[in-house]
Amino acid sequence: MNTTIHRRDFLAAGAAAALGCCVPELFGQSTGSGDLAEFVQCSKRDPRYFELSNGKPYIPIGLNMVSPPWGDDDELTKLENDWFKPLHENKANFIRIWLSQQAYEVEREKSGNFDEKQAKKLEKLFALARKYGIRLKLCTEHFRHLGEGSQGWAARKIHLKENGGPAENTKDFFTGEAGRALYKRKLDWFAKHFGCDPIVFGWELWNEMDAVNIPTEVIWNWSTEMLAELHRLFPKNLAMQSLGSYDVENKKGNYRKLCELPGNDVLQVHRYLDLGASWKICGGPVAVLAAEAVKDLLALKISKPVLLAESGAVEPNHTGPFKLYKRDKDGIILHDVLFAPFFVGAAGPGHCWHWDRYVHPNNLWFHFGRFAAAVEGLDPPAENFQTFEIDHERLYLYGLKGKTNTLLWCRDKQNTWKTELEDETEPETLKGLDIALDAKGKRVRFYDPWENRWTDGQSNGETIVLPSFRRSLVVAIS
Repeated sequence: MNTTIHRRDFLAAGAAAALGCCVPELFGQSTGSGDLAEFVQCSKRDPRYFELSNGKPYIPIGLNMVSPPWGDDDELTKLENDWFKPLHENKANFIRIWLSQQAYEVEREKSGNFDEKQAKKLEKLFALARKYGIRLKLCTEHFRHLGEGSQGWAARKIHLKENGGPAENTKDFFTGEAGRALYKRKLDWFAKHFGCDPIVFGWELWNEMDAVNIPTEVIWNWSTEMLAELHRLFPKNLAMQSLGSYDVENKKGNYRKLCELPGNDVLQVHRYLDLGASWKICGGPVAVLAAEAVKDLLALKISKPVLLAESGAVEPNHTGPFKLYKRDKDGIILHDVLFAPFFVGAAGPGHCWHWDRYVHPNNLWFHFGRFAAAVEGLDPPAENFQTFEIDHERLYLYGLKGKTNTLLWCRDKQNTWKTELEDETEPETLKGLDIALDAKGKRVRFYDPWENRWTDGQSNGETIVLPSFRRSLVVAIS
């Protein structure tokens, strides 16, 4: 075991040296994305944010990349060229993978039989992640039933006793001793092959566990037991759990329980633009639905990092990718998913879904680079950021006030997915707007993420006059 650890630390250090990671330090600190021999952890300086085990800040910039583009083949060339390279070129440092997806699944033919060939495939994935400086959030399972449900993709019949598995039915898999023991054996298999690896951002128990066909109380009991198991087997990695899309108001109670779970290191929320959702906010501006989801979790006052871990846009009631994605060639949905969460207090940008049906086909990888440019060199744990909002007739204004830096994201209220994608109205160029913010005697800069341009500004002591911009603008005061 020690030999494996030392070898991986050596490989990670070599990858970090190869990448170099030399960036302009606009805020005076390095984000630490090149320190691949270091583990990601909740910051000791401010537990609402992440840092590396060497104390450098870490902001997880990336998206969900659940399944690879090659089906069941282990060829990684397409994955590398189509996804990893553009992510790295745009300073992304994070992706989420489903280990239970067909291409990665280690229990392929029989419950409890773990395929060593799949371990080789995963080792290649890990090597690719090291090469490009991209940390992995690894979700261990996603099935929702053992055959009793209607969603074929969510079934896992091999775990039924009649097929050689441990369980009579789905509930029995989670409550029965044999089912729980099998899951622990699978975690142990992962630990023996991939434990103590700093390229792992963290381990996630399940994808949207409230969608599994079991009583709610079983979710909390099982999750508490298995989060403890994750911490035992992966003591240097983060551990977390997830629930389904935050699209019904009465889900607030379950999300509170999720956030209060012992051993749940990261408070995650999923929310999409969904015109079929009963909660009206889910059909409104993406900037607002993304921001409010994060704010609801932050309102619980639990000192842990919050992430919008899944977002994007879907056809009503998650019946497919949003039909207007094809029109979103500029990526306004992705932009709002990235920027809104961080500027209301999340530990990173939002993580979009539909990497293969939206981000890649529309070549929107540059947006990750634009977010990275907006926060380059920022050290969130050192700032002790306090969130604030400013009322404005035309703009949403979400801000972070820190010890040495204040950041403000300005978003045009009249430019939304509906006006631009449905009504096909061009975004207006906003001119001469000002905001009530005192920055007298301080340096004021503006970052236009659509033009990828920093410019200098100034304050008259009471207000800041904004330069001309379309859609959104970042204001940085230091």
